[in-house]
Amino acid sequence: MRLLVTGGAGFIGSNFILYWLKKYPEDKVVNLDKLTYAGNLENLKSIEKNPNYEFVHGDICNPQLVNSLTSKTDVIIHFAAESHVDRSIMDPAPFIKTNIEGTYVLLEAALKNKVSRFHHVSTDEVFGALPLNSKELFDAKTPYAPRSPYSASKASSDHLVRAYHTTYNLPITISNCSNNFGPLQFPEKLIPLTITNILEGKKVPVYGDGLYVRDWLYVEDHCRAIDLILKKGKLGRTYLIGGLTEDIPNIEVIKKILKKMNQDESLIEYVKDRPGHDRRYAIDWSESERELGYHPTYSFDEYLEKTIDWYIENKSWWQSIKTGKYLEYYDKQYNR
Repeated sequence: MRLLVTGGAGFIGSNFILYWLKKYPEDKVVNLDKLTYAGNLENLKSIEKNPNYEFVHGDICNPQLVNSLTSKTDVIIHFAAESHVDRSIMDPAPFIKTNIEGTYVLLEAALKNKVSRFHHVSTDEVFGALPLNSKELFDAKTPYAPRSPYSASKASSDHLVRAYHTTYNLPITISNCSNNFGPLQFPEKLIPLTITNILEGKKVPVYGDGLYVRDWLYVEDHCRAIDLILKKGKLGRTYLIGGLTEDIPNIEVIKKILKKMNQDESLIEYVKDRPGHDRRYAIDWSESERELGYHPTYSFDEYLEKTIDWYIENKSWWQSIKTGKYLEYYDKQYNR
Protein backbone atom coordinates (compact mmCIF):
# COMPACT_ATOMS: atom_id res chain seq x y z
CA MET A 1 0.00 0.00 0.00
CA ARG A 2 1.17 3.53 -0.78
CA LEU A 3 0.41 6.18 1.82
CA LEU A 4 0.65 9.96 1.57
CA VAL A 5 0.99 11.42 5.07
CA THR A 6 0.58 15.18 5.30
CA GLY A 7 2.34 16.96 8.15
CA GLY A 8 4.49 13.90 8.79
CA ALA A 9 7.36 15.89 10.33
CA GLY A 10 5.12 17.17 13.11
CA PHE A 11 4.47 15.55 16.46
CA ILE A 12 1.59 13.18 15.69
CA GLY A 13 2.47 12.70 12.02
CA SER A 14 6.04 11.62 12.73
CA ASN A 15 4.93 9.23 15.46
CA PHE A 16 2.41 7.77 13.01
CA ILE A 17 5.02 7.24 10.27
CA LEU A 18 7.39 5.53 12.72
CA TYR A 19 4.53 3.35 13.98
CA TRP A 20 3.34 2.45 10.47
CA LEU A 21 6.68 1.51 8.96
CA LYS A 22 7.52 -0.59 12.00
CA LYS A 23 4.23 -2.48 11.75
CA TYR A 24 3.92 -2.53 7.95
CA PRO A 25 7.51 -2.48 6.62
CA GLU A 26 6.45 -3.39 3.07
CA ASP A 27 4.24 -0.31 2.66
CA LYS A 28 5.55 2.87 1.05
CA VAL A 29 5.11 6.18 2.89
CA VAL A 30 5.51 9.66 1.39
CA ASN A 31 5.72 12.45 3.94
CA LEU A 32 4.59 15.86 2.65
CA ASP A 33 5.50 18.62 5.09
CA LYS A 34 6.04 22.36 4.80
CA LEU A 35 8.44 22.31 7.79
CA THR A 36 6.90 25.18 9.70
CA TYR A 37 8.21 25.92 13.19
CA ALA A 38 6.71 22.67 14.57
CA GLY A 39 7.99 20.39 11.80
CA ASN A 40 11.25 18.61 12.61
CA LEU A 41 13.00 16.07 10.40
CA GLU A 42 15.06 14.97 13.41
CA ASN A 43 11.89 13.12 14.44
CA LEU A 44 12.36 10.77 11.48
CA LYS A 45 16.13 10.43 11.39
CA SER A 46 15.93 6.71 12.19
CA ILE A 47 14.09 6.00 8.90
CA GLU A 48 15.49 8.65 6.55
CA LYS A 49 17.41 6.00 4.58
CA ASN A 50 14.53 3.52 4.50
CA PRO A 51 13.81 2.83 0.79
CA ASN A 52 10.08 2.73 1.56
CA TYR A 53 10.09 6.24 3.05
CA GLU A 54 10.26 9.51 1.11
CA PHE A 55 10.17 13.07 2.39
CA VAL A 56 8.79 15.84 0.17
CA HIS A 57 9.24 19.43 1.31
CA GLY A 58 6.13 21.24 0.21
CA ASP A 59 2.82 22.92 1.00
CA ILE A 60 -0.58 21.19 0.98
CA CYS A 61 -1.94 24.42 -0.52
CA ASN A 62 0.07 23.77 -3.72
CA PRO A 63 -2.39 22.01 -6.10
CA GLN A 64 0.23 20.92 -8.65
CA LEU A 65 2.45 19.28 -6.05
CA VAL A 66 -0.44 17.66 -4.19
CA ASN A 67 -1.97 16.30 -7.39
CA SER A 68 1.37 14.88 -8.51
CA LEU A 69 1.87 13.04 -5.20
CA THR A 70 -1.73 11.88 -4.96
CA SER A 71 -1.59 10.32 -8.43
CA LYS A 72 0.73 7.68 -6.92
CA THR A 73 -1.19 7.24 -3.65
CA ASP A 74 -3.67 4.68 -2.32
CA VAL A 75 -4.42 6.27 1.05
CA ILE A 76 -4.10 9.82 2.36
CA ILE A 77 -3.75 10.40 6.10
CA HIS A 78 -4.17 14.12 6.63
CA PHE A 79 -2.42 15.43 9.76
CA ALA A 80 -1.08 18.72 8.38
CA ALA A 81 -2.54 21.61 10.33
CA GLU A 82 -1.76 24.69 12.30
CA SER A 83 -2.81 23.40 15.71
CA HIS A 84 -1.88 25.65 18.63
CA VAL A 85 -4.81 27.64 20.06
CA ASP A 86 -2.57 30.33 21.57
CA ARG A 87 -0.95 31.02 18.20
CA SER A 88 -4.35 31.09 16.47
CA ILE A 89 -5.40 33.86 18.83
CA MET A 90 -2.26 35.85 17.99
CA ASP A 91 -2.63 35.36 14.21
CA PRO A 92 -5.57 33.41 12.72
CA ALA A 93 -4.54 33.79 9.05
CA PRO A 94 -2.21 30.74 8.75
CA PHE A 95 -4.90 28.57 10.38
CA ILE A 96 -7.51 29.58 7.81
CA LYS A 97 -5.16 28.99 4.89
CA THR A 98 -3.63 25.68 5.95
CA ASN A 99 -6.53 24.05 7.74
CA ILE A 100 -9.30 25.03 5.32
CA GLU A 101 -7.71 25.79 1.94
CA GLY A 102 -5.10 23.04 2.35
CA THR A 103 -7.78 20.45 3.12
CA TYR A 104 -9.75 21.56 0.07
CA VAL A 105 -6.70 21.12 -2.18
CA LEU A 106 -6.13 17.61 -0.82
CA LEU A 107 -9.77 16.65 -1.26
CA GLU A 108 -9.78 17.80 -4.88
CA ALA A 109 -6.65 15.77 -5.60
CA ALA A 110 -8.03 12.72 -3.78
CA LEU A 111 -11.20 12.90 -5.84
CA LYS A 112 -9.39 13.38 -9.14
CA ASN A 113 -6.99 10.49 -8.49
CA LYS A 114 -9.57 8.14 -6.99
CA VAL A 115 -7.75 7.35 -3.74
CA SER A 116 -9.15 4.37 -1.84
CA ARG A 117 -9.32 6.29 1.48
CA PHE A 118 -8.99 9.84 2.71
CA HIS A 119 -8.56 9.87 6.48
CA HIS A 120 -8.87 13.28 8.11
CA VAL A 121 -7.40 13.83 11.58
CA SER A 122 -9.32 16.40 13.60
CA THR A 123 -9.86 17.52 17.18
CA ASP A 124 -12.42 17.41 19.97
CA GLU A 125 -12.18 21.20 20.16
CA VAL A 126 -14.66 21.52 17.28
CA PHE A 127 -17.40 20.60 19.77
CA GLY A 128 -16.78 23.64 21.96
CA ALA A 129 -16.55 23.37 25.74
CA LEU A 130 -18.28 21.45 28.53
CA PRO A 131 -19.08 22.71 32.05
CA LEU A 132 -16.70 21.88 34.86
CA ASN A 133 -17.88 19.23 37.32
CA SER A 134 -20.40 17.82 34.87
CA LYS A 135 -20.75 14.29 33.51
CA GLU A 136 -21.33 15.46 29.93
CA LEU A 137 -19.15 13.95 27.18
CA PHE A 138 -18.59 14.78 23.53
CA ASP A 139 -19.75 12.10 21.10
CA ALA A 140 -20.07 11.86 17.33
CA LYS A 141 -23.52 13.48 17.45
CA THR A 142 -22.46 16.51 19.53
CA PRO A 143 -23.23 19.74 17.60
CA TYR A 144 -20.22 21.73 16.49
CA ALA A 145 -19.56 24.90 18.53
CA PRO A 146 -15.90 25.93 18.00
CA ARG A 147 -14.70 28.79 20.18
CA SER A 148 -11.22 29.68 18.88
CA PRO A 149 -9.84 30.48 15.39
CA TYR A 150 -8.02 27.13 15.52
CA SER A 151 -11.08 25.03 16.35
CA ALA A 152 -13.24 26.99 13.89
CA SER A 153 -10.76 26.25 11.09
CA LYS A 154 -10.74 22.55 11.99
CA ALA A 155 -14.54 22.47 12.14
CA SER A 156 -14.61 23.97 8.65
CA SER A 157 -12.24 21.30 7.35
CA ASP A 158 -14.37 18.54 8.93
CA HIS A 159 -17.44 19.86 7.14
CA LEU A 160 -15.57 19.98 3.83
CA VAL A 161 -14.43 16.37 4.20
CA ARG A 162 -17.97 15.19 4.95
CA ALA A 163 -19.35 17.23 2.05
CA TYR A 164 -16.97 15.52 -0.38
CA HIS A 165 -18.21 12.16 0.85
CA THR A 166 -21.89 13.08 0.56
CA THR A 167 -21.63 14.99 -2.73
CA TYR A 168 -18.91 13.09 -4.59
CA ASN A 169 -18.86 9.76 -2.72
CA LEU A 170 -15.21 10.24 -1.77
CA PRO A 171 -14.27 7.38 0.61
CA ILE A 172 -13.48 9.26 3.82
CA THR A 173 -13.20 8.66 7.53
CA ILE A 174 -12.63 11.24 10.27
CA SER A 175 -11.16 10.96 13.74
CA ASN A 176 -11.73 13.65 16.34
CA CYS A 177 -9.09 13.12 18.99
CA SER A 178 -8.40 14.65 22.37
CA ASN A 179 -5.17 16.33 23.53
CA ASN A 180 -2.19 14.20 22.49
CA PHE A 181 1.03 13.90 24.45
CA GLY A 182 4.19 11.80 24.31
CA PRO A 183 7.63 11.76 22.63
CA LEU A 184 8.53 14.35 19.97
CA GLN A 185 5.89 16.91 20.98
CA PHE A 186 6.86 20.53 20.39
CA PRO A 187 7.48 22.06 23.83
CA GLU A 188 4.85 24.79 23.61
CA LYS A 189 2.10 22.37 24.70
CA LEU A 190 1.29 21.87 28.39
CA ILE A 191 2.96 18.53 29.21
CA PRO A 192 6.29 18.95 27.34
CA LEU A 193 6.44 22.60 28.39
CA THR A 194 6.06 21.60 32.03
CA ILE A 195 8.65 18.81 31.80
CA THR A 196 11.27 20.86 29.94
CA ASN A 197 10.80 23.96 32.11
CA ILE A 198 11.37 21.80 35.22
CA LEU A 199 14.51 20.35 33.64
CA GLU A 200 15.71 23.90 32.98
CA GLY A 201 14.90 25.04 36.51
CA LYS A 202 12.26 27.48 35.22
CA LYS A 203 8.80 28.31 36.51
CA VAL A 204 5.86 26.39 35.05
CA PRO A 205 3.19 28.82 33.73
CA VAL A 206 -0.44 27.97 34.55
CA TYR A 207 -3.32 29.84 32.91
CA GLY A 208 -5.97 31.35 35.21
CA ASP A 209 -6.96 29.07 38.07
CA GLY A 210 -5.53 25.94 36.41
CA LEU A 211 -8.80 24.05 36.67
CA TYR A 212 -9.17 23.51 32.94
CA VAL A 213 -9.81 19.89 32.03
CA ARG A 214 -8.56 18.01 28.97
CA ASP A 215 -8.84 14.38 27.89
CA TRP A 216 -5.22 13.21 27.51
CA LEU A 217 -4.40 10.75 24.71
CA TYR A 218 -0.97 9.14 24.41
CA VAL A 219 0.23 9.57 20.84
CA GLU A 220 0.95 5.87 20.23
CA ASP A 221 -2.63 5.02 21.18
CA HIS A 222 -3.78 7.62 18.67
CA CYS A 223 -1.65 5.98 15.96
CA ARG A 224 -3.14 2.57 16.77
CA ALA A 225 -6.63 4.06 16.62
CA ILE A 226 -6.05 5.45 13.13
CA ASP A 227 -4.74 2.04 12.07
CA LEU A 228 -7.95 0.45 13.38
CA ILE A 229 -10.09 3.04 11.57
CA LEU A 230 -8.31 2.36 8.28
CA LYS A 231 -8.82 -1.39 8.75
CA LYS A 232 -12.29 -1.54 10.31
CA GLY A 233 -13.86 1.91 10.06
CA LYS A 234 -17.00 2.49 8.01
CA LEU A 235 -16.79 4.98 5.16
CA GLY A 236 -18.28 8.39 5.93
CA ARG A 237 -18.06 7.83 9.66
CA THR A 238 -16.51 9.90 12.43
CA TYR A 239 -14.73 8.16 15.30
CA LEU A 240 -13.88 9.85 18.59
CA ILE A 241 -10.54 8.89 20.09
CA GLY A 242 -9.75 9.71 23.73
CA GLY A 243 -7.54 8.43 26.49
CA LEU A 244 -9.13 9.05 29.87
CA THR A 245 -12.14 7.76 31.77
CA GLU A 246 -12.18 10.49 34.42
CA ASP A 247 -11.38 14.20 34.53
CA ILE A 248 -7.95 15.50 35.56
CA PRO A 249 -7.59 19.31 35.82
CA ASN A 250 -4.49 20.81 34.22
CA ILE A 251 -3.13 21.91 37.58
CA GLU A 252 -3.28 18.29 38.79
CA VAL A 253 -1.41 17.15 35.64
CA ILE A 254 1.32 19.66 36.46
CA LYS A 255 1.44 18.56 40.10
CA LYS A 256 1.75 14.92 39.00
CA ILE A 257 4.71 15.83 36.80
CA LEU A 258 6.36 17.83 39.60
CA LYS A 259 5.96 14.92 41.99
CA LYS A 260 7.31 12.37 39.50
CA MET A 261 10.31 14.65 38.88
CA ASN A 262 10.91 15.18 42.62
CA GLN A 263 10.13 18.90 42.52
CA ASP A 264 7.87 20.94 44.77
CA GLU A 265 4.96 23.15 43.80
CA SER A 266 6.91 26.38 44.26
CA LEU A 267 7.75 26.12 40.53
CA ILE A 268 4.10 26.78 39.64
CA GLU A 269 3.47 30.31 38.37
CA TYR A 270 -0.10 31.42 37.66
CA VAL A 271 -0.32 33.72 34.63
CA LYS A 272 -3.02 35.77 32.93
CA ASP A 273 -5.62 33.55 31.28
CA ARG A 274 -5.92 33.38 27.50
CA PRO A 275 -9.05 34.78 25.79
CA GLY A 276 -12.02 32.40 25.41
CA HIS A 277 -10.29 29.57 27.26
CA ASP A 278 -12.47 26.43 27.04
CA ARG A 279 -13.15 25.02 30.51
CA ARG A 280 -13.49 21.31 29.83
CA TYR A 281 -13.18 18.70 27.09
CA ALA A 282 -14.20 15.09 27.64
CA ILE A 283 -14.72 12.37 25.04
CA ASP A 284 -17.03 9.38 24.92
CA TRP A 285 -14.87 6.91 22.97
CA SER A 286 -17.02 3.87 23.80
CA GLU A 287 -18.27 3.61 20.21
CA SER A 288 -14.68 3.32 18.96
CA GLU A 289 -14.09 0.66 21.59
CA ARG A 290 -17.16 -1.33 20.52
CA GLU A 291 -16.72 -1.04 16.75
CA LEU A 292 -12.94 -0.96 16.40
CA GLY A 293 -11.62 -2.62 19.54
CA TYR A 294 -9.83 0.59 20.50
CA HIS A 295 -8.72 1.30 24.08
CA PRO A 296 -5.62 2.85 25.67
CA THR A 297 -2.83 0.38 26.43
CA TYR A 298 -1.63 1.88 29.71
CA SER A 299 -2.89 4.25 32.41
CA PHE A 300 -2.35 8.02 32.23
CA ASP A 301 0.23 7.86 35.04
CA GLU A 302 2.23 5.18 33.22
CA TYR A 303 2.17 7.18 30.00
CA LEU A 304 3.20 10.31 31.89
CA GLU A 305 6.24 8.50 33.27
CA LYS A 306 7.17 7.28 29.77
CA THR A 307 6.88 10.84 28.46
CA ILE A 308 8.98 12.34 31.27
CA ASP A 309 11.66 9.70 30.70
CA TRP A 310 11.76 10.49 26.97
CA TYR A 311 12.34 14.22 27.54
CA ILE A 312 15.00 13.48 30.15
CA GLU A 313 16.79 11.11 27.75
CA ASN A 314 16.48 13.43 24.72
CA LYS A 315 17.55 16.82 26.04
CA SER A 316 19.41 17.73 22.86
CA TRP A 317 16.18 17.34 20.86
CA TRP A 318 14.18 19.92 22.82
CA GLN A 319 17.07 22.18 23.82
CA SER A 320 17.73 22.90 20.14
CA ILE A 321 14.08 23.99 19.81
CA LYS A 322 13.78 26.23 22.87
CA THR A 323 15.89 29.03 21.40
CA GLY A 324 15.43 32.11 19.19
CA LYS A 325 11.88 32.50 17.90
CA TYR A 326 10.56 30.02 20.45
CA LEU A 327 11.79 32.25 23.27
CA GLU A 328 10.28 35.32 21.60
CA TYR A 329 6.92 33.55 21.42
CA TYR A 330 7.23 32.32 25.01
CA ASP A 331 7.95 35.80 26.37
CA LYS A 332 5.07 37.30 24.42
CA GLN A 333 2.60 34.60 25.51
CA TYR A 334 3.41 34.25 29.21
CA ASN A 335 4.90 37.62 30.17
CA ARG A 336 2.31 39.84 28.50
